[in-house]
Amino acid sequence: MVVSATNLPARVRIHEVGARDGLQNEKTTVPTEVKAEFVRRLADAGLTTIEATSFVHPKWVPQLADAEQLFPLIADLRGVHLPVLVPNERGLDRALSLNATRVAVFASATESFAKANLNRTVDEALAMFEPVLARAKTEGVHVRGYLSMCFGDPWEGEVPVPQVVRVCKALLDMGCDELSLGDTIGVATPGHVTALLTALEEAGIPAAAVAVHFHDTYGQALANTYAALEHGVTTIDASAGGLGGCPYARSATGNLATEDLVWMLQGLGIDTGVDLGRLVATSAWMAGQLGRPSPSRTVRALSHKEQ
Repeated sequence: MVVSATNLPARVRIHEVGARDGLQNEKTTVPTEVKAEFVRRLADAGLTTIEATSFVHPKWVPQLADAEQLFPLIADLRGVHLPVLVPNERGLDRALSLNATRVAVFASATESFAKANLNRTVDEALAMFEPVLARAKTEGVHVRGYLSMCFGDPWEGEVPVPQVVRVCKALLDMGCDELSLGDTIGVATPGHVTALLTALEEAGIPAAAVAVHFHDTYGQALANTYAALEHGVTTIDASAGGLGGCPYARSATGNLATEDLVWMLQGLGIDTGVDLGRLVATSAWMAGQLGRPSPSRTVRALSHKEQ
């Protein structure tokens, strides 16, 4: 039953991260052909932005060591954006050699995570991204800036809102077209989400330039998403089947499941362009490839109905 809310956006763009952020945490190597089929099925379900892979050194993310082999297998998809993660200039070179038109860099709002994940301070990491963004913009490439630990840090605890705003402004000033605010350990609550988005708006960063990326560690991802929608955010990151996790939070259930998000948005009368039935079938298929049930409640509920 659809019951629309007048204060919410009419349409939301889902930035699907399952093929990259979801699969990169899998310990068992997923065959390149399976990854390509996954992306194609996601596109067939109506998703128009599917983060495909990451051009990081294979030593750091072995699961994505096949980026050069995977990208050509899906590059013919029409009407679908296929952003890729690039950690540095070398990663950008690899992406550009395959004619990637959308890339993403990965920054941190906290010093502890910047040190743990990038082996740099926050400002040193930003300096590393400067030539990457300059080159990308020269090549006409769209750049997304991921910002981790926006709502809490496993080492530092609470993250002050002004600290997050400062790094967001730095990324936009460098040339990022879009920011993705990451609740990396899943500790955000709706009031906190509203406070950060309000502070960003007051700093001259509109909701149109922002995406949100919630983890469901404490079951708050959909509530946080609703708070973001109320503030005018129209780009939501999600992972098909709820794939992915967070190594920095015990019992983290991973990314917000795309199916759970679509179920809520459809009930609110918000257009996504996604065929929920096809998406559920895709995630059930991938769960079979991985040899375990999908953590998505919607996938489990609708798959059970079909049995």
